[in-house]
Amino acid sequence: MSKLTNPSLLLLRNDEELVGQSILVVNFEQDGFLRELKALNPNAAITAFSYNHANAQYASKINGIRAVVDHTIPEGNYDLVIYYYPKAKPEALMCLDNIRAICKEDAQLLIVGENKGGVKSAEKQLKDLCGFSNKIDSAKHCILYLFSELTLNDSFDISRYHKPFQVKAGDLEFTAISVPGVFNHGALDVGTAVLLNNAPNISKGKVLDFACGAGVIAAYLGIKHPDLVFTCSDVSALATYATTQTLALNNLQGDAILSDGLESIDGKFDLIISNPPFHTGIATDYTIAEAFLANAKQHLTKQGKLTIVANSFLKYPPILEAQFGQYTTDFKNTKFSVYSAA
Repeated sequence: MSKLTNPSLLLLRNDEELVGQSILVVNFEQDGFLRELKALNPNAAITAFSYNHANAQYASKINGIRAVVDHTIPEGNYDLVIYYYPKAKPEALMCLDNIRAICKEDAQLLIVGENKGGVKSAEKQLKDLCGFSNKIDSAKHCILYLFSELTLNDSFDISRYHKPFQVKAGDLEFTAISVPGVFNHGALDVGTAVLLNNAPNISKGKVLDFACGAGVIAAYLGIKHPDLVFTCSDVSALATYATTQTLALNNLQGDAILSDGLESIDGKFDLIISNPPFHTGIATDYTIAEAFLANAKQHLTKQGKLTIVANSFLKYPPILEAQFGQYTTDFKNTKFSVYSAA
């Protein structure tokens, strides 16, 4: 069993609250909590929902758990909702709006999270949207809240959370669509801007936009070169949803697919392009990028190229050298570098 995280430990020491017939767990951890919850509620219907494809894959292997990954929470008439509070407040507001559209009128809502993750914001966010609230417990720098008598929504429409933003790069300007929870929500980040301004000049072929976020890279290349064929991948269902919206808004075709790294990617590409993630939480973590770079070569055609942007302090050159033998630095300043390899 995976080691229990502090939020999960706090929940389980209040196991008398973890009882229901139709239970929804949102934004859960990859630890032993779901198994413990099923043991406490052997006859309950338990749905584990995540925007994260890797988390949902983890939950799908647990007996008695219905795992769901999507950009919206499925209907379920839930009488108990357990929500692991995220670090991003806009995502929390959107998710709480969604929760209040799919639970029972008398549902209990438990919210747990770390102090440094902003869980205390839940009180303010739900202050006028519930009849009762209580801080049940706090320990290990975490807090557990209970909310009930929720003000329910008739429905939930994620399009209300669309945030259009302008992308300017080179001689192009276009609109992209973001939703809360997507990388650099509602704005063009500096790293991706650097990548767009130093993107390879490829006019035809198949392109993989890895860790696509809001689909900015694919949209830029697609507007510039209409004959390109795109596959866009991300571990986040919110990102693949936003990418689909961005491509549609700009009259572009492309597949946006959920993938943990490259595991769901088939075929070979003439260009793989990315601003790859390098964080797990706060710490620098090369695990995702290293696995991506280790497997990218097998997805390139004979003339195919990999191009990425990265913070200049990150140790990507030795990883690129190990996987490709050689690489080029297409751009470099004090903050960012663009690397290519074939």
